[in-house]
This record gives sequence, structure tokens and C-alpha cells, in this order.
Amino acid sequence: MLEIFLLSLIPTFEGRYAIVYGIGRGYSIPGTLIMASLGILVLSLVLPIVLPVIDWVMLKLEGTSLRKFAELYLRYIGRVRRKAHPYVERWGFLGLVVFVAIPLPGTGVWTGSLAAYIFGIEKREAILALIIGGLLSIMMTLLPSLGLVKII
Repeated sequence: MLEIFLLSLIPTFEGRYAIVYGIGRGYSIPGTLIMASLGILVLSLVLPIVLPVIDWVMLKLEGTSLRKFAELYLRYIGRVRRKAHPYVERWGFLGLVVFVAIPLPGTGVWTGSLAAYIFGIEKREAILALIIGGLLSIMMTLLPSLGLVKII
């Protein structure tokens, strides 16, 4: 079950795909749900605090031999800004929840955390939106995986 938790920490994989992996491996559904949810909670609490540090490091790397790595990160930030802008700018907190909850690659807690940071959403508000959106994304993945909801 530790692998479910660790998988739920990986960007773009996160809890929603960790759930599918756990069910596919035959792990218990409650255990899988708990471990994926713990991963979402950890990401939601840690990322809003760590992202300013990552930005600072990337800006320092721009003038070094690792500038290509920094450029990749900065391009990623630009993509996040374009993707999340319509949700966050128009709807604020609720928009961030929806953006994180959408079960598509490139959305989720990692990208939502970055969007909240970029758009200056207060940390407490961002953490709550990330937790709610992350848990909703798990539910939107879990229900069809169990055959309880049909996806058209």
C-alpha cells in the first residue's frame, strides 16, 4: 500500500491514477482510497509552501549550466498559467477546486498548486481548494473504476 501513497505524490499521476493502479493490483478499495487521499493531503499541505522556494532555485539556475532545466520549468509555469487562467480568474476558489478535480492529464494538485501560487491565491484558501479538488478527482476516478458510474 505504500506504493499507492508514493504514486499519489507524482506530478500528473497523483491520487486519481494511484487509485486505478491500486484497484488493478487487487489492493483493498478502502486501503487504496485512504493511501491516495493521504498523498493528496500531503501534496496540498506541502506544495503551497515549497513552490516559492522552487521558483527561487529556478531563477538562480537560469545563469548556470542547468539553465535548460530552469527553462523547462519556466515553460511549464507558462503552460499552467494559460490552462488555469480561465478557471481561477473567473471563479477564484471554486475555479481552483474544479481545475484540480477535472480528471485530465495536466490538471490536479501539482498544477493547481502552481496555479494558486502564480495567481496569488492566499495559502489557506489554496490548501482548502487543493484538498477538496484532489479528493473530488479521486472520487471521479474511483466511481467509474468500480463500475458505479458509466462514462459516455
